[in-house]
Order: sequence, then C-alpha cells, then structure tokens
Amino acid sequence: MQNAPIIREIDFPIRVGKHSPMFVYPKRYQVLVVGGGHAGIEAAMAAARLGCTTMMLTQNLDTIGQMSCNPAVGGLAKGHMVREIDALGGVMGANTDATGIQFRMLNSNKGPSVRAPRAQCDKKAYQFRMKALLEGEGNLDLLQGNVLRILSEGGVVQGIETTLGLAVMAEAVIITTGTFMRGLLHVGLRNQTGGRMGDAVSTLSQSLQELGFEIGRFKTGTPCRINARSIDLARCERQVGDEPPPRFSFRSEAVVKGPDDLFTLNAFNDNLFHVEQIPCWITHTTPRTHEIIRANLDQSPMYTGRIEGVGPRYCPSIEDKVVKFAEKEHHQLFLEPEGRHTREYYVNGLSTSLPFEVQYQFVRSIPGLENAEIIRPGYAVEYDYCPPTQLRPTLETKQVSGLFFAGQINGTSGYEEAAAQGLVAGVNAGLKILGKPAFFLGRSEAYIGVLIDDLVTRGTQEPYRMFTSRAEYRLLLRQDNADLRLTPKAWEYGLVPESQWSAAARKIEAISQAKERAAKNRMDQVRVDQLLRRPDFHYRGLPKELLDAFSADVWEQVETDLKYEGYIKRQEDSIARAERLESKGIPDRLDYETVRGLRFEARQKFSKVRPATLGQAGRISGITPADIALLTIHLQRT
Repeated sequence: MQNAPIIREIDFPIRVGKHSPMFVYPKRYQVLVVGGGHAGIEAAMAAARLGCTTMMLTQNLDTIGQMSCNPAVGGLAKGHMVREIDALGGVMGANTDATGIQFRMLNSNKGPSVRAPRAQCDKKAYQFRMKALLEGEGNLDLLQGNVLRILSEGGVVQGIETTLGLAVMAEAVIITTGTFMRGLLHVGLRNQTGGRMGDAVSTLSQSLQELGFEIGRFKTGTPCRINARSIDLARCERQVGDEPPPRFSFRSEAVVKGPDDLFTLNAFNDNLFHVEQIPCWITHTTPRTHEIIRANLDQSPMYTGRIEGVGPRYCPSIEDKVVKFAEKEHHQLFLEPEGRHTREYYVNGLSTSLPFEVQYQFVRSIPGLENAEIIRPGYAVEYDYCPPTQLRPTLETKQVSGLFFAGQINGTSGYEEAAAQGLVAGVNAGLKILGKPAFFLGRSEAYIGVLIDDLVTRGTQEPYRMFTSRAEYRLLLRQDNADLRLTPKAWEYGLVPESQWSAAARKIEAISQAKERAAKNRMDQVRVDQLLRRPDFHYRGLPKELLDAFSADVWEQVETDLKYEGYIKRQEDSIARAERLESKGIPDRLDYETVRGLRFEARQKFSKVRPATLGQAGRISGITPADIALLTIHLQRT
C-alpha cells in the first residue's frame, strides 16, 4: 500500500488580511466550540447530537470539565437549571449523578417552587468521566490548542486561528472561554497571568475588539484548600446527605457503570440509586479571624485598587464580609471533601485574595482548623467578558453571523449558568447550519429562558447568578417537573432520543390518570383530590391500592398541582397576557430614530439591544410603558 501524500502548508494556503499563510486543518467542521469547560461541553455535545460535525478546541485536554472552584453542582435555582439541561438532553445532570459523593434537597421543608437539589462531586471523577463521554461521541473531534483570533469575512464567521498558526474552518463558532480572556490572578499584591492557577491565559479578547465587540472586566475568586489530615473534625458540625439521595437526571439509563469504568462511582441497582455518601462539616470564623483580616486590608488587591473588575455581589470574599457586615462576629463555613481519593477539602465561604501568610494566620483562627495545612492558596482572578446585550436570544452575536458566545464570556458566574448557555448556543448553532428554526425558551418555560432573557435584554453590571426570585413564574418552573415542561419541546427539535421522550410521555399520561382516579375515589366520604388539596394531608396517607397504582414521582406532581391549583391558574393567566406581547415581533432593522415622540434614552437602548418582540422591549432596564406605547403605535402604522 502506498503511503498517503504528506500534507504541507502549500496544499491548504489561506491568507487573511496582512497575516501570513497558515496551515488549514484538512477537515472542515459545521460547528467549532472553543473551550472545554461546562459551557463548552454542553455546546459541543448538543451540536453533535443534532448530527453536526463538531470540534472542541481547548487549551488543555486534561482539564476538560474541571471544577475550578466549588466541588458541587446545583443549589437554589441552579439545581433547577441542571434538571432543565437534563430534560433537554444535556449531560451535566447525569454526570453529577454518576460522580456525586453527597446529595441533598435544599429547602425540603418549604414550598415546592424553592426546593432544589445540590450535590458534592468527586472533582476528578466528574472531570475524567466527562472527558470520556466527549471522546466517545461519534460526531465530535477534540483538539488541543490556544485560539489567537477569529476568522471572519463580510461579517460572517469562517473559523479560528491558533497560536501555532493552525486554521480550523467552521460554519459556526461558539466561544466559551470562561475566565481565561486576559486572565490575571491575584494573591495579595502579587499577580500573574492565567485563567486559573497553573493554566495559561487567552488573548482572544484582542481579536474580539478588532471585530467591534465591547469588552468589560469582571472578577471572581476562590478559597484555599486544606489537607484533611490537619483538620480536627471533632470541633466541627457534621452535615450528612439525604436518604434516599435526590438525583438530577430523569434518565436512570444515563448512569451505567461498565466493566472498565473507573469514574462512574454510583449506579442504579433494582431501580434504586445507590450512593456511598461522604459527610461535609460546618465551622465558622471568629472575632480573631476578623481582626487578622482587618489588620491586613492594606495588602488586599481589592481594597488597594489593584483589582479593576467588578466582583460577584452574591458570593463575596471573606474580606468583603468582614468589612460590610462588621457587626457580625461569626460567618458560617462549610468544609467540603473534593473526592473519594483525595484529602483536599474546599473551605466554602472563605474566598480570598489576601497574601498567603495572612491566609495562613486567619485560617488557623477557625475552630477545627487550628493546625490546618493549606495546600492551595485562595486567589482572585480578573478576566475579560463581552456585555451580553451584544447577543441575540439564540446567543448568536449581532456583530458576526455564525459566531456564538456562552458562559462567563457573557458575564455570568457558576457552572450551571455556563452549562445552560452552552446547551442553548450549541443547539442554535447546529440548527442554523442545518437550516432549521431557532430554539428559544421563554421566561414562562424555563429558568434557562429567564437567564438568557435577562442577559440579552438587560445585560449585567456584575457577575450574574441565577436565583429563584428572578423567575416570575417559579411555581410553574419547579425542579421536579422539568421533564414535563421541556422534554416534549426537546423531542420536537430532535434534541433527545425517543427513549427519553417516551418516558416523559408516559409520566404525563400517568399524572392525568392519577388525577382521574383521585377525583373518583373517596376516603371517609371525602374525594381524594379534595384531600390532596388540604395543607395537612400528604399523598403518603392514601390507601395502599391507590399508592401502588402510580409511582411516588407521579403522586408528588398530582399533589403539588392540586394544592397550588389556584396560584398556578393565576400564573398561567399572567403568562397568556405576556405572550400576547411576545407574539408582536419588531423588525430587526427598525430605525428607532423614525419612532415619533420616543425619548432619546429609549432610542439609544432600543438601538443597542435590538429587541425581537414588544415583550422583550418592555423588559429593557429604564424603558417605560409610554415608550412601549409609542413603539406599538409606530409598528401598527408601518
């Protein structure tokens, strides 16, 4: 057999502007994803599931899916989004179930709209199992490299160029760079470049500026890590997981352990989710801790003006807590194990950028940590982001066709927010290439819809974090009904396999049948559906023959629907009114200077955001009902 001809640079020349010829990767892709974090993973997997030839290009293949900060997934509102990602065919929920080491349902004693699952994960198992999933995806190729610039022509993306002079051509490009764009790490008054401690920086923001994108600067941080053998756990409060453990994925078949699978830690046996849970521990700061921190604020890069970027308000550093809540003598801390095969503990609540020697002092003033060995110091990281009002609701940029942004580049914080955006960007990039209608989620359909609408309509002045309070219709957008809400729509767009759609359809039918049975059966002369409406009655009090007729998941849905029937009906009426505004589209190229009587500020904001509907226009910060009325009249006339 003859040897294949050697491919040389001259075989695939490309010249863009003043730049010298590059070697062009021989395979052209439909979708190219830049970045291997949580946004990049969901984007690449979503595009590949749609049948698009997809490449993930990342700086380091060994850090795909790395949990850079907290070894946890979920939490209030974040857990809702993970279950929505799963209902839409994403992989974060199942991977969390497979690698979790502790599972809890937060707010389990409160109303159903604010309950949310949260799990501690084995960080390395999560990371390596996710890498294996990507490597096994048929339509997805992986490549290690650092992107230098985006290639475009006539306002249309063409691909990317790496720092090694390699060009990868693609019909759509999704940028998911996390905190790596011009990342700057701070420990005290010392700093170094990097998007994460030990990793290289990305210079891609310069290319984005050249393409006309506005660039901003944000900051985030992480706490130190402690060696477990140096912790006196007897001085801490034990926090255990729930039994049975609440899982994230609606698909038990997605958590299967093969014979050579080292990183699937948990499995389903006889339809039971089996997890060997590991406890977390609770301690707190002391007045001595606060005294040390106050005495060293002159060495804090935040309080000396060294850090320019705006930090996350809802995840403050310990310096901020001590200064802004000076009346508090204690702040609660959680000691969280990072995995089964490591002694590292994450100190949740102790994010800091103070010098190492100061960290060493104040950590040892905390009960249980008097002899603590710091094995990784806490640090702050500044990074570039692109204000998300430069995006369409599909997460495609307005500036360059076929170019999408997802994750922290859009000003968000958190693994879950990033993964949700990655899925939406990956789906829409794939649908655009395949010539199919775009995929949208409204505020009444999903927390993911709230997240994206907030970003592209209102923008964000600080790292954005999702909360249940951001959702107007949170009684409808519960974590327990994400499959019922979203899997039918995902099936229409080809995002989930038939098995997942069939399971959701069977559950929907079972809920309908259970409601019928509840309306026909009586207990002590009272109809069962009336009993389930009572606040003091729980479905577990039903007769055995009724309980055994349907699963616990089905009865929980029936009970919630009946107990909150009046509130749900009011929210559904509100959604119907809002949808009338959402159905009134605005031409993308509308010249707002021609709208008579419109205020200068309103013209500016409408021109910047380019709202797609009257509903979106009304949600722009600073827009008044009078502005919407004038815009409505103009649209009716034209």
